Amino acid sequence: MFPTYHRNQFVSLASLLAALALALSIPAIANAEEWQGRNRIDFQIQGRKAFLIEPTHPALGKPWIWRTEFFGHEPQADIALLDKGFFLAYVDMMNLYGSPLAMSIMDEMYSTAIGKHSLSEKVVLEGFSRGGLFALNWAARNPTKVVCIYNDAPVCDFTSWPGGKGRGKGSPADWERLKKVYGLRDEEAASSPWNPINQIETIAKAKIPLLHVCGATDDVVPVAENSLIVQKQMVAHGGSFTLISKPNCNHHPHSMKDPTRIVNFILTHTWHADQVTEALTPFGYDYFQLRGGLHRSFVKFQNEKVGRVAFLGGSITQSKGWRDLVCEDLQKRFPETKFDFIAAGIASLGSTPGAFRFQRDVLANGPVDLLFEEAAVNDDTNGFSDVEQIRGMEGIVRHALRSNPRMDVVLLHFVDPGKMEEIRAGKTPAVIANHEKVADRYGIPSIDLAREVTDRIDAGEFTWEKDFKGLHPAPFGHELYARSIGRLLNHAWKEVPTNVNVPARELPVPVDSASYFFGRLVGAAEATDSGKAKLVKGWSLANPWTPNDKAGTRPGFVQCPALIAEEAGATMQYSFAGTGIGLFIAAGPDTGNIEYRIDQGEWKTQELFTQWSSGLHLPWAKMLASELQDGEHQLELRVSPTSDNRSKGNAIRIIHFLVNDPE
Repeated sequence: MFPTYHRNQFVSLASLLAALALALSIPAIANAEEWQGRNRIDFQIQGRKAFLIEPTHPALGKPWIWRTEFFGHEPQADIALLDKGFFLAYVDMMNLYGSPLAMSIMDEMYSTAIGKHSLSEKVVLEGFSRGGLFALNWAARNPTKVVCIYNDAPVCDFTSWPGGKGRGKGSPADWERLKKVYGLRDEEAASSPWNPINQIETIAKAKIPLLHVCGATDDVVPVAENSLIVQKQMVAHGGSFTLISKPNCNHHPHSMKDPTRIVNFILTHTWHADQVTEALTPFGYDYFQLRGGLHRSFVKFQNEKVGRVAFLGGSITQSKGWRDLVCEDLQKRFPETKFDFIAAGIASLGSTPGAFRFQRDVLANGPVDLLFEEAAVNDDTNGFSDVEQIRGMEGIVRHALRSNPRMDVVLLHFVDPGKMEEIRAGKTPAVIANHEKVADRYGIPSIDLAREVTDRIDAGEFTWEKDFKGLHPAPFGHELYARSIGRLLNHAWKEVPTNVNVPARELPVPVDSASYFFGRLVGAAEATDSGKAKLVKGWSLANPWTPNDKAGTRPGFVQCPALIAEEAGATMQYSFAGTGIGLFIAAGPDTGNIEYRIDQGEWKTQELFTQWSSGLHLPWAKMLASELQDGEHQLELRVSPTSDNRSKGNAIRIIHFLVNDPE
């Protein structure tokens, strides 16, 4: 497997490589007596800086992990293993690329570690990026001395990097240095037995388990040219290979924010499986952003022993599931607190109707301390524009914080198949990006549950069809949502002082000044009783309205007052004050189109039949104008003679007017 040299040839080559290495720039290691609070033992190997980091409490057998390159970069796994009693080793081999000279240095480093320092005779190798060249080459030369290998975005084929012979970017300067330290010509590189990719069979047959953590979109060290080839060869020769492919991740960042899966792999293969713990997330990062945190609600719940928590959203919030689990969680966290939980979810509704019904459905019982809001599914599937998604969500958030500057708000982005497809294509779904603009502006936490579900499915934890079972999740999915919210609460409330007066929020400049933060509902009966609605022709007030067909209905949008017209040409007028006006209707099987104009302006047409209307009288909110001059206006409505070809009629049933009125 390895090239054979005559003694005088090897000495000559080694001398040449040593002289070359001394001529290269070798970064100095800071002369410190400790690292991360642990004792550091400094020494030299063949004139190169080397050291061991001692754990505070060494584990039985003195296990150790050996970082072959880039010591201290993304050290999460190293620190976690030090906590488990592992020693941490390093020797500076910069610009040696796993070459024969590097192997000589590593041999001496190993002898020093197990001889002078009595470390375990089997080492864990750790190769970051080009460090993979060292780890794989040394393991192939010393298979009985390696217990397992953890490589991170590793170079496995040096013609890929730095050679740049495939799809990767390569590095011409590094390629020239590598050829010199190996004594290779271009045409020899691919078939060289010193190229790690050609030595995987030896590692596989030695039963050395490999873990590779890679960015799925790495264009520096392409996974297809490196780790995936290693995986194929390891499997073909009966070896053990684990790949953690981080979605939408390039060459950086390395490692994982939470290194539990990495640490578990090493513990399992070093006779410390009893210390394995459950990884909270599949790729070591969580899916929430804390931003301004949740200090205000924590202090209120903890100190005053009372709290009001509201849940605003669509059918996923309306149904029993994650909402109930979060209520139970909050009560366990604050057992002495008396909570008022408000369930304000209504099926089919997104952020625009949420902004207008906020006063009625969320604030009816008084100030709210903590609000959970979800609208990413309905804002997307209901076809709301980017502008509307921002105006609706900002309408909710700003209305909430105007009502109580000490309110905490959490935005939740739930999953649906369309979002999963976009995430897998490396995109952030537009509706999530739009809602995140609002979260950023107001400094409120959010959780990207769409990405979490997608990542967990892609990591093989469960399936969409058998476990999660759709955008209206099975209990399994509701539990996942609740656990994710619980992790956010754990981080947000980890160290909140209860003896500090947390200041009220100051509202920033709006993302969109036309957002619906002054939104309110004006019911059909209120509009007619006040005289602001004038039923000119063909309109009537049904109180209550109940459909006479067999189509489904939604609570709150049936057996209630409704302004109804069923014939084309029916007209009415509505006088209002404010900057925006819209309709909240029941869009059923016979729903038609509405024609409208404002202040004697141009007549326009709004389609109201939906993709779900054929079998359901669906609550449907449509804004007709959002950027009016603040003041008094008159809306004229008439039933259009046209309708969707799927509709059975021309009926319009108005449950509420949507009025954005700064008062």
